[in-house]
Amino acid sequence: MKLKYYLNLMAVLFVAGCFSACESLLNMEPEDTMRPDTFFADEIQLELWTNQFYSQFDAADDAALIEADDVVDTNLGSLLMGQRMASNESGWTWTMLRKINFYLQNSYRCESESVRNQYDGVAYFMRAYFYYIKVRRYGDVPWYDQVLNADDDEYLFQPRDDRGMVMDKVMEDLDKAISMLPTKKDVLHVTKWTALAFKSRAALYEGTYRKYRGMEDADKYLKLAAEAGENFIKNSGYKLYTTGETPYRDMFSSIDVVGEEVILTRKYGSEAKVMHSIPFNIINQRQGLSKRMMNHYLMADGSRFTEQEGWKTMTYVDEVKNRDPRLAQTVLCPGYVQVGATAVSTNDLTSITGYRPIKFVNASAYDGSLKAITDFPLFRAAEVYLNFAEAKAELGTLTQEDLDKSVNVIRARANMPNLNMADANANPDALLLEYYPNVTVSNNTGVILEIRRERAVELIMEGFHQWDMFRWKEGQQFTKPFYGCYFPGPGEYDMDGDGTTNGKNDLLLYTGSKGNFKGTAKKIGKDVILSDGDKGYLWVHSNINVSWDEGRDYLWPIPADERVLTGGALTQNPGWTDGTDFD
Repeated sequence: MKLKYYLNLMAVLFVAGCFSACESLLNMEPEDTMRPDTFFADEIQLELWTNQFYSQFDAADDAALIEADDVVDTNLGSLLMGQRMASNESGWTWTMLRKINFYLQNSYRCESESVRNQYDGVAYFMRAYFYYIKVRRYGDVPWYDQVLNADDDEYLFQPRDDRGMVMDKVMEDLDKAISMLPTKKDVLHVTKWTALAFKSRAALYEGTYRKYRGMEDADKYLKLAAEAGENFIKNSGYKLYTTGETPYRDMFSSIDVVGEEVILTRKYGSEAKVMHSIPFNIINQRQGLSKRMMNHYLMADGSRFTEQEGWKTMTYVDEVKNRDPRLAQTVLCPGYVQVGATAVSTNDLTSITGYRPIKFVNASAYDGSLKAITDFPLFRAAEVYLNFAEAKAELGTLTQEDLDKSVNVIRARANMPNLNMADANANPDALLLEYYPNVTVSNNTGVILEIRRERAVELIMEGFHQWDMFRWKEGQQFTKPFYGCYFPGPGEYDMDGDGTTNGKNDLLLYTGSKGNFKGTAKKIGKDVILSDGDKGYLWVHSNINVSWDEGRDYLWPIPADERVLTGGALTQNPGWTDGTDFD
């Protein structure tokens, strides 16, 4: 890393193509050249430079495909396949940090203090974001708050700093950003409210990561998360989108971002001249929710689906009846009509689990590769509400009033009954205890589990669940079988719930010959694998055994070549081997 950082420092800095190599070649400077010592003079130049910082946010396709136990497709990926290696680790990149620090060292050239403060706030936010991502991935990392020079050997070969020190710096940068950034809502640029939302996210991650590993200062970060969340709830003016009969579905299928709830978005469409492929990936990678994720959804009356008689062997049409309305606004259920269509879409097991997502899906014209133009939310109010509630629950300071202004606002949007704290704690969900066995055992265990349920349901496909499982130290759950819909055996099935009013069933599962069946036919043992041979749950990746090392797998390896370049100053993360001789 240090050599790459050093080489980057020797490169000429370009902004919008305005820097020129003519100075070094001809010892003269064209009039249109913008040198580092003359740049950053006005708002346009500050905005041009800081706009590049936004590229570090995840693209929609990357976030929606993050692998965990909630959504699965045809490719398990390197994390679950155990294919991460120090020899090819590619996340240890520092170019963006150099750009951010270069800006902060030179923004003083802008004489307008108000303009300078606004874009300094952007830079502090982006440096905090950069380091949060690095800590989340690697744990301890070296902290740099300056651009390094060729003779800065002390810094070029600096060892990793403790993650606590780095996260304290992240909190300091976010506090600066909160004090400097504008308060006006702007879905395309970071504001004070984006910084508060991010502080609640980053502090919650660090606080729970520490709590579930017995590390110091867990409560310190949890308190920061709760405070940031409460500040946001009280003062931001953001609210949940509640328009129409299906507001949850509409918010994510909308072409234009819903600004009353979404704080910051990644813009897609003709204006942005960039598209994503979430609907294409859903179809072509056969993406589907897992059975264990489906089991998170409550019944519409607030009771638990997993306490209904015969829930384990309910077939698709029966299991999705009378559930939390967000289920039918997230998954293709009987009666689903795609935006712009008139005919009902039938579950034909295109999804590898049988539970096909419809989140972020608009009209069929956008289903192709790089055709979708629905905006992707990076921060939205519902997440902040959940961050606030979880932080208070883990601290043991949660009240019913806290729930009523956070989780129950989210449930109200879904037309779901309120979460009652006393009831949840008196009767923790047995299945959620099985799904999250490391959860805090306390008087708040029940409500913590219910908040986790709410996060899984509300934030699905937005890039959170894998990292939630990491911070809760629940990686062992990734080793469980990936199950889908239940089928009691070979035969014909009505998959659209129309009672075969059209005179035919929609799906055939067979073992011998499909005969004259005209609909979708799948051969058991070939096209589909069932968990109990000729009956049971769709069993995805039945030939793969995922393993999980509790002492190693929550962090990524430090690249071997970077350790060599620093002569071993960069230590390796526990459990990882890299072929060097430094350990």
